[in-house]
Amino acid sequence: MLDKRQKYLFKKKLDELRKIKGQHTELISLYIPPNRRISDVMAHLRDEYSQSSNIKSKQTRKNVLAAIESIMARLRYFKQPPPNGMVFFVGMVGEPPKLVAEVIEPPMPINIYLYRCDSQFYLEPLEKLIEEKDVYGLLLIDRRECTIGFLTGSRIEMAAYLTSRVPGKHKKGGQSQRRFERLTEIAAHEWFVKAGEKASKLFLEKENLKGILVGGPGATKREFVNGNYLDYRVKKKIIGIYDTGYTDEFGLREIVNAAANDLEELDVIKDRRMMQRFLNEVRKDSGLAIYGEEEVKKALEAGAVEVVLISDALEKYKVKARCKNCGYEVKEIVEKLDMKCPKCNVPMEILEKKDIVEEYAELAENSGAEIEIIGRESEEGEILYKAFGGIAAILRYKW
Repeated sequence: MLDKRQKYLFKKKLDELRKIKGQHTELISLYIPPNRRISDVMAHLRDEYSQSSNIKSKQTRKNVLAAIESIMARLRYFKQPPPNGMVFFVGMVGEPPKLVAEVIEPPMPINIYLYRCDSQFYLEPLEKLIEEKDVYGLLLIDRRECTIGFLTGSRIEMAAYLTSRVPGKHKKGGQSQRRFERLTEIAAHEWFVKAGEKASKLFLEKENLKGILVGGPGATKREFVNGNYLDYRVKKKIIGIYDTGYTDEFGLREIVNAAANDLEELDVIKDRRMMQRFLNEVRKDSGLAIYGEEEVKKALEAGAVEVVLISDALEKYKVKARCKNCGYEVKEIVEKLDMKCPKCNVPMEILEKKDIVEEYAELAENSGAEIEIIGRESEEGEILYKAFGGIAAILRYKW
């Protein structure tokens, strides 16, 4: 199982591959499972090479053949696939064309053999490997509105929002009041039926639904749960019922916070607690909370850091690049890899590239510090990214 750092880096690699586009159907994706014989794969590639020789477009034919040749040359170094299999992403990209060749060993065994030639790389099988497996349903209800959502990893999303026509309180008395109360109860029942049917449908359709959190103000939520408004299979998955002040989209985050003690193992809860600890140190002005790339780096090198907090939205790389025209070289941290030479404005060739998270993770390991990747989907992740530049740390001691 991947830890958060490994998952982050794997997702980053897939993001990079997703951005690569070919001019035509000339990018090859090759998935080789661990039980596939290399000799069988080579035979298949020779067959594809023969067929690709008939491609009408001269440039496309040349690019596809070059990609197949590259894969076959690399495969000769393997007697058998790695334990989890391997995936080749190879093709000519850009103008003038440049060969992109990535060989990835998946984090878990793959069970498909697949060869695909397209204008972009085929990533779906790898994306499924790192999908969040545990999903929690969120249901907020009172007599005015109902919000249904899902918690997946650190991401909270709204799936449906419904409003009722249940009348509010009135000041009439006597017989008129009793008649009005009966009408109100009938309307409330119809509202609960409608909300229950919608919630049951969405929850039953969701794969890997591990549990359901129900929330809302007052006693209405318990009246709803105790009635026969939810499918019995949905009711079985209810983890707890929680008090919330809101029943709209704001309440989705509120109910996750209210259920923190019951969901301690979830990333969103761990992220929130770690960020709360950091923010408490900032408020106390204890000197144990720092932020910013240079400050954190210096503290790591001094061995003063207990925990490094990094936003998963951070898009920065430590690169070494060289100008193709004048040979000028630079080593710096950049946000974009499409660099141009500051001297002659010609695109620069990236010679070395390292994600900044890898850079800080190595420093953390060398100094015995922990590293936490905070998802930007959470409120705490947004604060880390926007208010503190995406990198912060909690220190062992003032320094």
